[in-house]
Amino acid sequence: MEFLQAVFVDPFVSIYEYPLFFIEVLIGGLLTGVMYSLVALGFVLIFKASGVFNFAQGAMVLFAALTLVGLMEYGLPLWAALIITVGIMVLLALVIERVVLRPLVNQEHIILFMATIGITFFLDGFGQMIWGSDVKLLDVGIPQDPIEIKGVLINKFDIWAAVIAGMLVMLLAVFFQRTRVGRALRAVADDHQAAMSVGIPLKTIWAIVWSVAGIVGLVAGIIWGSKLGVQFSLALIALKALPVLILGGFTSVPGAIIGGLIIGAGEKVAEVFWGSAFGGAIEDWFAYMLALVFLVFRPQGLFGEKIIERV
Repeated sequence: MEFLQAVFVDPFVSIYEYPLFFIEVLIGGLLTGVMYSLVALGFVLIFKASGVFNFAQGAMVLFAALTLVGLMEYGLPLWAALIITVGIMVLLALVIERVVLRPLVNQEHIILFMATIGITFFLDGFGQMIWGSDVKLLDVGIPQDPIEIKGVLINKFDIWAAVIAGMLVMLLAVFFQRTRVGRALRAVADDHQAAMSVGIPLKTIWAIVWSVAGIVGLVAGIIWGSKLGVQFSLALIALKALPVLILGGFTSVPGAIIGGLIIGAGEKVAEVFWGSAFGGAIEDWFAYMLALVFLVFRPQGLFGEKIIERV
């Protein structure tokens, strides 16, 4: 109660008067930011391969989580349900590449973007038709209780989620920077026609990147589904990845990480310490206001490539 009164009277002074609580809020925000980065990585993968913003990433996260929890409800153990879900997401990626993307090779980016909107509505309806629309609980064995470290309370779930997301981020960073497929992805993103002219199989690259994005969506769906429950509002979490991408850059894996940490920490600290000064509930819009500032002063993001067009 004393802390809440201090925040209401002078939110800026309370940071210095309650340093342990500030550290606790900051760490919680950073761990949440890692989970934001995980969702943003799916967008980065598709954008690197096609140069198009994949509006369907949130629906892929939801569909993966619905499939996993649905298979577990039929009595399958977690490991079997996980393997089958990975196979379903890869199959989904192959179908999307064959049915939707392949006929649109060399089309304008806006056309591909509109195609991803269509995929979003299809996955939402298809998932609801198969698994229903009820909220489902997903328990993969990650502990939920908090631990105390030198007076600072940290949720075990957030730690485990951040570790899992961090490992996946590192694997993807190596994949992009150290493998031939990763280099081919960057070439495809620059120019589809030029990439095909030097022997890069565009169809294969798109199939691979959508498969990887589907697996990333599955991991994100497991983490966020375990935290919030598997429900159709889970797809809206993808919207929180937009400020992350704007801050970090649409083509940068490290940018997705840094952007997620900034957004996660910024919105938590702003809500707890400065929310009362703005009437509360600023966590919902703080990230988007910060993204607007970046769009004005650095539209390519912290790590994005500056676009120079010849005229």
